[in-house]
Amino acid sequence: MNVVVSYWSANVAALAAYGVAAAVHLIGMRGAATGTALPGQPGRPRPRAQAARAVAYQAGLLLALLAVVSPMGYWSYRFIWVRNLQDVVLAIAAPALIVLGAPWRPLRQGLGLDGRLNRPDQRTAGDEAAGDEAAGDEPAGDEPAGGESAGRTWPPGWRAVPILVTVVFCAIWWLWHLPAPFDAALRSSALYAIEVVSYLTAGILLWLQLIESPPLRPQLAPLRRVVLVLAVATSGTVLGLIRVYSAGLVYPAYLGFRHHVLSVVADQQVGGAVLWVIPLVPLSVLAVALAIRWLQDEESEATAVGIDRLLRQKSAWPSGPGLR
Repeated sequence: MNVVVSYWSANVAALAAYGVAAAVHLIGMRGAATGTALPGQPGRPRPRAQAARAVAYQAGLLLALLAVVSPMGYWSYRFIWVRNLQDVVLAIAAPALIVLGAPWRPLRQGLGLDGRLNRPDQRTAGDEAAGDEAAGDEPAGDEPAGGESAGRTWPPGWRAVPILVTVVFCAIWWLWHLPAPFDAALRSSALYAIEVVSYLTAGILLWLQLIESPPLRPQLAPLRRVVLVLAVATSGTVLGLIRVYSAGLVYPAYLGFRHHVLSVVADQQVGGAVLWVIPLVPLSVLAVALAIRWLQDEESEATAVGIDRLLRQKSAWPSGPGLR
């Protein structure tokens, strides 16, 4: 019990960032609840869906804060496996909740911004809100028949953006787990802050490519997003396996701390298991959900094509009395 109630940190920067992000969002939500609409936004999302998203966003912010100021932050300086668990929370779990919360409209309203956040297909925020209202706040399919994007005004090379974001996320994940940066962040609070911010930023950008966060939509169809998920899972699994089966000392900076239960090498191996196994849980759930979405889209498309062909067939019955 002492481990839970002790070793909390009063990290001023983290607390200030959390307070601003949470307060601005709540102000924007209050404006939406009292009927203050954004410019060009005639409708609002359904209250129940709006509340669920608000809870997800606030939970994501709180989870990111707890990863830094709770005992997890303290013990991450003493045990490698706790540090790796903290990394998973900051790069995968917290960003997933933040993106699920779709805080973009409330944040805009809370900040008093009047600009519109549109997709390149020129759909306005009001169109998105009206579409969410009509469809029960569920996103529309990403691509119509033929696999092309529903918005045909994307600039050339837009399909490379999700791939680039995925590559950058994996590169950041590997970079901060290399021995030199990993140990350097342990000694430098400034470098540690950069590590935390880079994890959160890369994680949010990655999840924006994978799940709907109105008014933002993923650019790729569900099946192509599954490929991105598999790439991230494979990258993390390889890094975790390297650490699990590594018999040598990788992070010498942790030698200065007393490992009451684990030796440094065993600590590295447990940390590798954390990097390997825990991220697979949300990524596997997402991959299954995207695969189901793709199958549903394929079934709907096949049904629509079949009905269209049936309607276009010439009737074998006479069109009039005595006519063939």
